[in-house]
Amino acid sequence: MLADTDRIFRNLYGREDWGLEGARKRGAWDATKVLIDKGHDWIIDEMKASGLRGRGGAGFPTGMKWSFMPKSDPRPSYLVVNADESEPGTCKDREILRHDPHLLVEGSLLASFAMRAHTCFIYVRGEFIRERERLQAAVDQAYAAKLIGKNNVHGWDFEIVVHHGAGAYICGEETALLESLEGKKGQPRMKPPFPANVGVYGAPTTVNNVESIAVAGDILRRGAGWFSGLGKPNNVGTKLFCISGHVNKPCTVEEEMGIPFRELIDRHAGGVRGGWDNFLAVIPGGSSVRCLPASLCPDSLTMDFDSLQKLGSGLGTAAVIVMDRSTDIIAAIARLAAFYKHESCGQCTPCREGAGWMMRVMNRLVEGNAQKSEIDLLFKVSKQIEGHTICALGDAAAWPIQGLINHFRPVIEARIDAAQVRRQAAE
Repeated sequence: MLADTDRIFRNLYGREDWGLEGARKRGAWDATKVLIDKGHDWIIDEMKASGLRGRGGAGFPTGMKWSFMPKSDPRPSYLVVNADESEPGTCKDREILRHDPHLLVEGSLLASFAMRAHTCFIYVRGEFIRERERLQAAVDQAYAAKLIGKNNVHGWDFEIVVHHGAGAYICGEETALLESLEGKKGQPRMKPPFPANVGVYGAPTTVNNVESIAVAGDILRRGAGWFSGLGKPNNVGTKLFCISGHVNKPCTVEEEMGIPFRELIDRHAGGVRGGWDNFLAVIPGGSSVRCLPASLCPDSLTMDFDSLQKLGSGLGTAAVIVMDRSTDIIAAIARLAAFYKHESCGQCTPCREGAGWMMRVMNRLVEGNAQKSEIDLLFKVSKQIEGHTICALGDAAAWPIQGLINHFRPVIEARIDAAQVRRQAAE
């Protein structure tokens, strides 16, 4: 269990003052200038040494991503913070924006300085009204205290622009976010060029998740060794887990990476509704990753990038969706298929056409109105979509269906058999 002294998000539940004074009491903005005075390269090297992997889902090493930014370029450099938290089941970044926004503001300054950027854009999900207001208030407080802005106390001119999106899931993809930020339709760009070379307004840009940036201040103050000493090798540090579904106490909690799944649920979420014998499956990393059945967990499952990847799933955003035996698992996945069909930007043919086709097949499988041969056809089509689109939305549409077929094929076949028996009886 993570010790209280090792927690980064000390106001996760909003029990204390969210403003500048409260943030300073919790340690934010402490000796920030000292960190900046150590230089750009020192900050990047320290972030590399910390082992922090991006908290937005992909898990790419954060320090390495920062190091891709050019050190001498006539174009301005930019940091873009992705606060377009739209993945079903994910509810962590909004808690940072609501209750500890100064961690994000300070982290944005430190990250931008490390990458030689004087401007940061924070792109906030369209549905986040109060979160945007709270973040903007924190930014205004930082400006008033001369912590950011021109001629600030840290000696690095720095502007923050809070940009409100319009509610498109696709804008959570970094290049679609950049397109939207520029005032264009939110559609992913082909890569290369990558944002570090050609990002927002054609200039070098790094896009990071809210949580990835918000932890930077604590990591730099307390040292890379402290952060890398938590968790498991290659999966270090603390992580915000969002636990929802059929648990007794749904919550968002900060814990060590690599915590056993059963311990996470029992300690923080009050256990599975009806006990572990009633446990059916879990989606461990937000709706876009493959579900895992009870037979593969809870005892052998640990919550980290590498362990979940070996099981054919993923940590993603660490949005843990628990399902008990009352769940119609086919209907649950069909609902996700409908979501991804709705949110496809339509740019790539496999996703535009395939997501709708998979949704329609899934809707028939819910009723059992299908042939068993269609199960293999559905899996084959999902594989033709996976990896064949500009962005990962095609993968996100395919993976939940693949997880269902891999682990719950007998349930699908039983549904088809039962529907055939009903039809024969009706005749």
